[in-house]
Amino acid sequence: MYVPYHTLPDTARVWIYQSNRKFTEQEQLKVGEMATDFVEQWTRHGENVKGSFTILYDQFLIIAVDQSFVEVSGCSIDASVKLVQQIQVQFKVDMLNKLAVAYKQENEVLISPMNEFASLAKENKITSNTLVFNNMVNTKKGVETQWEVSAKESWHARYFN
Repeated sequence: MYVPYHTLPDTARVWIYQSNRKFTEQEQLKVGEMATDFVEQWTRHGENVKGSFTILYDQFLIIAVDQSFVEVSGCSIDASVKLVQQIQVQFKVDMLNKLAVAYKQENEVLISPMNEFASLAKENKITSNTLVFNNMVNTKKGVETQWEVSAKESWHARYFN
């Protein structure tokens, strides 16, 4: 059961998928259609899931579930990953690379391989104050308060002295 993202509680479980490039407006509309269709049919052992999605910065797909309505588990989560895989194929993007780091530089979102991010930190081209995207957050509230933070406030801090 699809509901608007903003209506989900702060405790809603989220999964964040970052694309290696921005989606065009037309692609975002199509991704939105695909995600809405998916959420409308999303079930857990035959029970409807109350969920939603949002696209932020034109390249982060956030899928969310109200777990107070129905808790999702293995098969339900796998189904959402299949959606992301379909998006990857259709739009020729990479959204499942866990070794890619997203950060902001001059208000632009950049994606770098983790080893390149570490090199940038060593070379002081980015600092512990650089805004990073902590895709490990797992609640809607976390997206609002802990997702876009300075590197020193997330797991990225290990790259800075």
